[in-house]
Amino acid sequence: MTTPAAFRSQFPALAESVHLASCSQGALSTDLVAQTGELLWSMRTHGAPWDRWVGKVEEARAAFARTIGARPDEIAVLSNASECAYQVASTRDWSRRPRIVCTDMEFPSVAHVWLGQRPRGAEVHHVAERDGRVPPEDLLAAVDERTALVSCPLVSYRNGARLPVEEVAARARAVGATVFVDAYQAAGVLPIDVRELDCDYLVAGALKYLLGLPGIAFLYVREGVRDDVAPQLTGWFGRVDPFSFDPRALDHPSDARRFEVGTPSVPSAYGAVAGMRVLARADPAAVERHVRGLVDETAARLADAGERLWLPPEPAARGPMVALVDDAPDRLAGWLAPRGIVTSPRGHVLRLSFHYYNAETDVDAFCTALAEYRRTQ
Repeated sequence: MTTPAAFRSQFPALAESVHLASCSQGALSTDLVAQTGELLWSMRTHGAPWDRWVGKVEEARAAFARTIGARPDEIAVLSNASECAYQVASTRDWSRRPRIVCTDMEFPSVAHVWLGQRPRGAEVHHVAERDGRVPPEDLLAAVDERTALVSCPLVSYRNGARLPVEEVAARARAVGATVFVDAYQAAGVLPIDVRELDCDYLVAGALKYLLGLPGIAFLYVREGVRDDVAPQLTGWFGRVDPFSFDPRALDHPSDARRFEVGTPSVPSAYGAVAGMRVLARADPAAVERHVRGLVDETAARLADAGERLWLPPEPAARGPMVALVDDAPDRLAGWLAPRGIVTSPRGHVLRLSFHYYNAETDVDAFCTALAEYRRTQ
């Protein structure tokens, strides 16, 4: 398995820049450039090479399945997390068990889908965050016999806090509820095993820590999960045989493909394959250790410098991110960008996110630049 230095060498731009924004978009790898070139070459030499394109989508499906410990037939290929969440919500009958439990740490793109179920009879209950985290006891207490669905991010986009997904899944299982996990801010930097999580659904996309392109997301659907009704958004890729081209037949596969819709984003599939090919060269446990070390070091140095942080105090409850509180995070990010330091402002914080390609030199560069910025304000 590759070392952090060897992994970093696959991202040439990092020789002259500091990329601390993987929570928004992963850095550009040589593999991604090569896969993009392969796509363009296929169009030039094969016209409309559907066999190659569908094969690439299947390659992406299989790669994501390996990433989370699932089987390819448990993975639906969709466009984004919202679409994945909607497909799940559309199969629920809220009349018998109306309650959806989610948290303030949920990404709005998913949370809005749950709110959109209110006209269909759903009752959405938000568990509040406290000091940058959701206490497990609060979340578990909200899950009762009226709960149909519990939605819990593995890592929050807001500050990198890790949520108690396994405990939530156990509680949901005890009362007969299903569990939806948003792993967008975790897949690629934290080891994920859906069997250990014991969740019913899990979503992640290729854009961020999976080091691909926007336009593709993967929905894990546990074998045996039953739909109250068929997925309400559908298309030709959601058929048993997409290439039968029968406009009068509406059949749904028994596996996760029943959640698929129209033509997938083929360029994004090429990008997803590139990103997960790069990640496959690294040991997931080593990636987690490396990233955790950088997060803890950055948090400690910023705290020693008198900076305000918004993150769980326990290192074990932190994901791949440090959230720096600032009065004008967009202005700070704009000041850093021309100096070659890429960050991700959100709300009242500047998010600093780390991957296996980051190094202590990146931490040094950011802390030095931040000190300069503070002196000039």
